[in-house]
Amino acid sequence: MRLPSIASVAMLAAACLCLNPEAGRAQTDVQAVSVSFPAARSAKPLDGRVLLLLSNDPSEEPRMQIDDTPRSQMVFGVTVDGLKPGEGVSVDDKAAGYPIRSLKDVPAGEYTVQAVLDVYETFHRADGKTIKLSPDRGEGKHWNLAPGNLYSKPVKVRVGRGGAPIAISLDQVIAPIVPEADTKYIRHIRIQSALLTKFWGTPTYLSAVVLVPEGFDEHTEAHYPLMIFHDHFVTGFDDFRTTPPDPNLKPNYSERFHLEGYNGIQQEEAYKEYQQWISPKFPRVLVMKIQHTNPYYDDSYAVNSANLGPYGDAIETELVPAVEKQFRGIGLPWARFMYGGSTGGWESLAVQIFYPDHYNGAFVACPDPVDFHAYMTRDLYKDENMFYLQGANKRVEQPAMRDYLGHTLISMRDNIAYEAALGDHGRSGEQFDIWQAVYSPEGKDGYPEPIFDKETGAIDHKVAEYWKEHYDLNAMLQRDWETLGPKLQGKIHLYVGSDDTYFLNNAVYLMEDFLKTTGTPGHGVPYDGEVLYGPRAEHCWNGDPTLPNALSRLHYNTMYLPKIMDRIAKTAPAGADVTSWRY
Repeated sequence: MRLPSIASVAMLAAACLCLNPEAGRAQTDVQAVSVSFPAARSAKPLDGRVLLLLSNDPSEEPRMQIDDTPRSQMVFGVTVDGLKPGEGVSVDDKAAGYPIRSLKDVPAGEYTVQAVLDVYETFHRADGKTIKLSPDRGEGKHWNLAPGNLYSKPVKVRVGRGGAPIAISLDQVIAPIVPEADTKYIRHIRIQSALLTKFWGTPTYLSAVVLVPEGFDEHTEAHYPLMIFHDHFVTGFDDFRTTPPDPNLKPNYSERFHLEGYNGIQQEEAYKEYQQWISPKFPRVLVMKIQHTNPYYDDSYAVNSANLGPYGDAIETELVPAVEKQFRGIGLPWARFMYGGSTGGWESLAVQIFYPDHYNGAFVACPDPVDFHAYMTRDLYKDENMFYLQGANKRVEQPAMRDYLGHTLISMRDNIAYEAALGDHGRSGEQFDIWQAVYSPEGKDGYPEPIFDKETGAIDHKVAEYWKEHYDLNAMLQRDWETLGPKLQGKIHLYVGSDDTYFLNNAVYLMEDFLKTTGTPGHGVPYDGEVLYGPRAEHCWNGDPTLPNALSRLHYNTMYLPKIMDRIAKTAPAGADVTSWRY
């Protein structure tokens, strides 16, 4: 096939300009879209992020169809300050958009249209900074589900340049969430944190969901080891079920694992866990999931942070002691362990490093980047840009997510655009923004200092150095192994799939390289842990080579217990209570 010459292309372009009166003209006739809320919903002005949503998928509301996958529908975001009832805000071609960047580029056609106002509150922090953020209201930091957020009913409209103006009224409000009640095995605890209340300038709470052992209420003399299962926001234990699987359950298909009826498999495995939990001679332990949602994300990353406050200290000195007191934990470091995957994996390792004397081991699955030389596919210290690899004569766009065969699901550029549409100043409530909120210093405006420019992708290496000094876990191990090593021997267990969806295996390789040097001349004590990889396994392989990822991910609360019991047997001090909980 012969390609047209450059001259032919130029002539064709000129002809098109002559034939098309719209060509070359600025698109000033972008369809007008106005969003407002009635006084019945709020008599006071509101701050927040107005999100205009367009969908060509009729299966559900547009607000339920926005994500970072290829299936995502369209969102366009505008920040409002002091928007009065009845006052319309214009959502125009300057609104930050995803996956299409601008309203003017939306193909003409009929769409289901909806709008949401993610309502912000004003925080007067102890450091003197005043900022506006959307707090969690019991939903786990999801703008489309947050109680108190305003939204409109979905309507079908014709969208296109020069079309009739669209006026949207946010006349609906998301209802409050009813807290889950305690059961025989699943209990809840909520405390006000003095440390976090002081930082945020408003009452701030920490909560936990606790899975208690069989016989907990009967064996009142028993005290138990504590397992902290680091996870995202939860209200219970989805992997624990006291009743058999529902025989009338309509099976669904898991695109992630390519399995039909995966919801039934989940119920079956959850019921098996319950049967193990109550079986004779099964170790009687407490399992705790922390609820530490905050105005930036559904999770604090369980460490102290310039932007989130002293969550690490609050969890360690306020929440964990409260849980151990109320649920009869042994309350000593030899009887505390952690595990988790992804965010929970990073937290398990970070907390073990930041508080090495508080815990006796961390079982770390598919952790978020543990070395910022491998921040997914980018090197924050050497690369100049988040979006692309600069070659001699071209730029190669970098992926942020892949499937199990290596196919790119979203580029780094698009992933960042997704977050930019949902919120400015790092207020999207999504992944890159929470990393930035946790790891960055505070900016002059009170919001996190950006690690990179969201429009150009340019990396700020000064901020990256701050990250390295404070939160690059591999850098910290290398820097402090002489003093940390003796406290971490036998406590670090790393697991990740070799084809992790988010390229998280890359950073684990770098940490493994360092850990292998420990114990050699001049490199301190050996780490005496393990690093294992799941061949061809995607996110979030957690260390079981005998089962597929779809099943092993459902076994966190049981799969590490044999290793934990062995560790307790080897390290419990003389006179320690190793019997009251073995009934």
